Amino acid sequence: MAIYPDVSVNQPHRIALTAFLLGSVMGLFLGLIKFVHLKAFDFYMAALALFHFLEYYTTAKYNPSQTTEDSFLLSNGIEYLLCHSFAILECLLEYMFLPHWKADMSSLSHFIVVSLGYTFIIVGQIARTMAMRTAGQSFSHTVRTSRGEGHVLVKNGIYQWSRHPSYFGFFWWAVGTQMIMLNPLSLVIFATVLWKFFRQRIKFEENYLLRFFGRDYYDYKNSVPVLIPFIA
Repeated sequence: MAIYPDVSVNQPHRIALTAFLLGSVMGLFLGLIKFVHLKAFDFYMAALALFHFLEYYTTAKYNPSQTTEDSFLLSNGIEYLLCHSFAILECLLEYMFLPHWKADMSSLSHFIVVSLGYTFIIVGQIARTMAMRTAGQSFSHTVRTSRGEGHVLVKNGIYQWSRHPSYFGFFWWAVGTQMIMLNPLSLVIFATVLWKFFRQRIKFEENYLLRFFGRDYYDYKNSVPVLIPFIA
């Protein structure tokens, strides 16, 4: 197995350009936070850019042989693109027609929801990045249907608390982004779509993990939760 990524599918100039654009988006919206009224939207855009940058960076640092341009997760399916497009549209339309409700933090309920949202974003991003770092060569953005070299059952670090911490992190990060923007429709859509996706993906993936690791994974599965609601 190659130690470093294959440049034919990981072209340096394309990687550099993508990272530059993500950094520019993040810098632009962070810089505008001081000057705009709807600060949550700027934070959302910055968090979105940071998330995709860290997907590639963490993969490249801790699992370089599996790194490709797709590691940015920018081509994450039409459903992913539609969800974020709808979230942006909802936020801007509601701000146009309900500006006081959208940006009013004097309401205790709004303050609680937004505060939880920021917490979910931070905790979710940390969990996702730590999961990728801890798993190293055993982490993959796609479900492995065959056990490759260096693929081991990881049970240490954050995997002691959640057996799928990358899914846990992604789920709560995404939910948090809609909470900070007070997007009721997108919050329901994100939570529903991601919950269904991860329920199916975990079931599919664990069938193979049981084949790879047998009793060891069976015992681990029964002792460590996922920490996504109603997914055992």
